[in-house]
Amino acid sequence: MTLPAPLRLFTALALAGAAFFVQAADLTVAYQTTVDPAKVAQVDGTYEKTSKASIDWRKFDSGADVITAVASGDVQIGYLGSSPLAAAATRKLPVETFLIATQIGAAEALVAREGSGINSPQDLIGKKIAVPFVSTGHYSLLAALKQWNIDPSKVQILNLAPPAIIAAWKRGDIDATYVWDPALGVAKENGKVLITSGELAEKGAPTFDAWIVRKDFAAKHPEIVKAFAKVTLDAYADYRKNPQAWLADKANVDKLVKLSGAKAADIPGLLQGNVFPLAADQVAALGAPTTKAITDTATFLKEQGKVDAVLPDYAPYVSAQFITN
Repeated sequence: MTLPAPLRLFTALALAGAAFFVQAADLTVAYQTTVDPAKVAQVDGTYEKTSKASIDWRKFDSGADVITAVASGDVQIGYLGSSPLAAAATRKLPVETFLIATQIGAAEALVAREGSGINSPQDLIGKKIAVPFVSTGHYSLLAALKQWNIDPSKVQILNLAPPAIIAAWKRGDIDATYVWDPALGVAKENGKVLITSGELAEKGAPTFDAWIVRKDFAAKHPEIVKAFAKVTLDAYADYRKNPQAWLADKANVDKLVKLSGAKAADIPGLLQGNVFPLAADQVAALGAPTTKAITDTATFLKEQGKVDAVLPDYAPYVSAQFITN
């Protein structure tokens, strides 16, 4: 039997629609513009090849935005800092930390703009400092002010996302910012670094970035989460084996520039400014050390009035079960 032309068209469209749904992404991953070796694997499609899953990669400007997307169910795996992670866990978001992405060093810093009159920490009083709220930068800024015995109410702390920080910096609307690349690179062009997150870590206020996964997705697709962790750790191992040779490969640097927005000349310093933990380090960290770090961060956030309470135990939000390397 030959179908009438309109029905043939409808059938073809229906089949095309079915094919579209089969090809739809298996998961959505929220990434940020941080500079790390795994960005190469992201550009190369290694995550998809290894997990055999189709991935919709979405760029986010802050961990707070990642948390909102994960909470809504739009995102299954997300990249965020320890401060938004602590806030999310405190609000009992059903997620678990399955990988420490980086221990933050010089890749986040407080920078004062030239001409702002800020030559020492005490000069920050009365000045405008921009930072994305509930970010690792926000946590570090508050920790730095505490270190310098400066009451946060004595400075003007503005909640701006990194793209808005870049625009405000170029207009001269802000005096300082605590941020990461590409905004950090822009600020450094005509600014002075007052303190880095690595220096704050040495003073007892460490920060880190992590990959989290929704618990319902991890329970249904543990093999995808394990593959995601393996690809990331393989990329870290490849870089750490010989950082100079890795950086000498222009393709690697170009891929990081593409996803981070950082300048090629800044890539070596940004990579060296962070620590990328390997598999053995991950197994050790994804237990008591990370649980304690989240607890300490949540305690600090409560002191600053950013969360209402601190949970008695953050262990349910941390898991080493997906590390297979």
